[in-house]
Amino acid sequence: MYDYGLSTLEQYGLTPKSTVRTRGALLLRTEQGLLILKEFKGSEKKLKKQQELLLSLKESGLLVDYFLTNQEGELVSRDKDHIPYTLAYWYEGRECDTASREDISKSLSTLAGLHKAMKLPLVEEYMEKSLEEEYLRHNQEIRKIRKFIRKKGPASPFEKDYLASVEGFLEKGEEALLMLKDSGYEELRKESMEEGKVCHGEYNQHNVLILKKGTAVTNFGHWGFDVQMADLYRFMRKILEKYGWDVSLAKEMLRTYHRERRITPSEWQNLRVRFTYPEKYWKLANYYYSHNKAWISEKNIEKLKILIKQKELWEIFTEKCFAKYPF
Repeated sequence: MYDYGLSTLEQYGLTPKSTVRTRGALLLRTEQGLLILKEFKGSEKKLKKQQELLLSLKESGLLVDYFLTNQEGELVSRDKDHIPYTLAYWYEGRECDTASREDISKSLSTLAGLHKAMKLPLVEEYMEKSLEEEYLRHNQEIRKIRKFIRKKGPASPFEKDYLASVEGFLEKGEEALLMLKDSGYEELRKESMEEGKVCHGEYNQHNVLILKKGTAVTNFGHWGFDVQMADLYRFMRKILEKYGWDVSLAKEMLRTYHRERRITPSEWQNLRVRFTYPEKYWKLANYYYSHNKAWISEKNIEKLKILIKQKELWEIFTEKCFAKYPF
């Protein structure tokens, strides 16, 4: 019988008092408190650097899901079927509620504090790719998908909507690339690497736990060296899509972060560029191209329709929100 990694607990000298299945993991109540057991699919070498980062954040007073080492001093333990698992400390709390302005504010203050503390000596293999390279590649992919649909002929609602909208979104993609080249991005990126600035890599509402006292941040598996505005942008975009690109909310979010950690003029410009790029449009197109094209989910068709419908709001948002530094 599949034991979800429970047999690895012997390697920690632990016996759980109770277990509860959660998203892709097991929550365990033990004599060491609440722990989370997960199957591990990454690089053990990078995991060790992640633990170094997490322990430094813990020392700074931040609540994070740092790992336990087993009796052999290892971060990864294998069950009887040689499947690797990690065991980490967890917290009694709930995920950030995107309908709550208070939760959003707490999450942004926490992110700002996290960014002030998230530094490591640079390891080049964990540097995120240049944003210029990324935008250049994504624009090429948008064109390739346009050519592919034109050649075969649009059949599904998704393909028809894509062809009807692609020119406008591609134009925004090219605009963002030009803005990036004309900005101080390379200097900002160089400075970030020299200072060893680290991004969480997947800072969203699911990885922020609101506790009775404080806020915990979890799931650092996508961490890397990068301009930290990447984290702020990702979190804000997810929220603002749900709020129809509300400029007043965006400014409130930026002010909350800025109070804890100053956004520099070059970082401000970097945020503006990121919000100009049609990232969600590229993601939907890329998902379509790399998956079964004979059946496209209604959910993705609806997502594309919403993007097209919100395009004007999104464009106006970027102009209004970043018209003046700092607010």
